[in-house]
Amino acid sequence: AGDFDEVTKDVLTTATSIYRCLIVTQLPFPESLIIETKLARRAWREALGVAGISVQLTPSLVKMMTRRTSHVRGELKTKMRGLTASFYGFRASRSIGAVRANRTLAEGLKEGASFVFKDWEMKSGVYKSDLIQSGINDMWFANCVDEGIVYAEYFDPLPVEMMALVLTVVKCCIDEWITGVREDIKFASIAYSPVYAVHLESLRRFEERTAAYKLLGRISNNLLDVAR
Repeated sequence: AGDFDEVTKDVLTTATSIYRCLIVTQLPFPESLIIETKLARRAWREALGVAGISVQLTPSLVKMMTRRTSHVRGELKTKMRGLTASFYGFRASRSIGAVRANRTLAEGLKEGASFVFKDWEMKSGVYKSDLIQSGINDMWFANCVDEGIVYAEYFDPLPVEMMALVLTVVKCCIDEWITGVREDIKFASIAYSPVYAVHLESLRRFEERTAAYKLLGRISNNLLDVAR
C-alpha cells in the first residue's frame, strides 16, 4: 500500500475491513474472482460513504482487498484451533492411550456432524454448542476495535452464512486430530467449500422446519447478545 496517498490508504483500510466483514457474513467461499471483485467494489463504495469522499478504485486496490479472502478464513481457523482442542479435550501427547483417545474423539465428533450439538454425545441442543459462541466471541467481538463491534451492521442479525463458516472451521480443526496426533490441515477452499455448502444447507433446512418457532433466529440472536 506504499504507492498510495494518505487519503487512499485510509479508505483502503476501511474498505478492507468491510470486505472482510462481507466475506464472513455473506460469501465465505466466493466461487470466482468476478464475485470477489463485486464484493470489493461494494466494500469500496461503503468505505467512501463512511469517509464522505470520492476516490477512484483501481485494479491494484481491488487486489489488495481480494487477497484477504483466504486470509480472514485462515485467521478464524488459527483462533478456532486452540479453542476446539481445549473445548473437546484433545491431548497433545504421543502416548498410545492419548493417541487412541484423540482418534476416537475425533471420529465420534465427525460422525453425523455431532459437533454441531451442545451435547454431542446425546445429540441434543442442535446449533447450541458453546464452541460456536467462543469462536464468534474471539474472532469478532473480543475488544472494542474488533470488526463485530466497529462494523456491527454486518453482523446484526447474525447471518446463517457466518454460523456455517464457524462450523466448517470446527470440522477442519477436528480433522486435524483424526490420526490421534494433531497435523496441520490447510483450511483450503477446494476441500472445505463443499463442507460449508452442506452446513449452510442444513442450517437453512433447520430454519424452514422450525420456522413457526423461529428457533434459528433465537439461537443467532442469543449468540449475538452474548458476544456483545
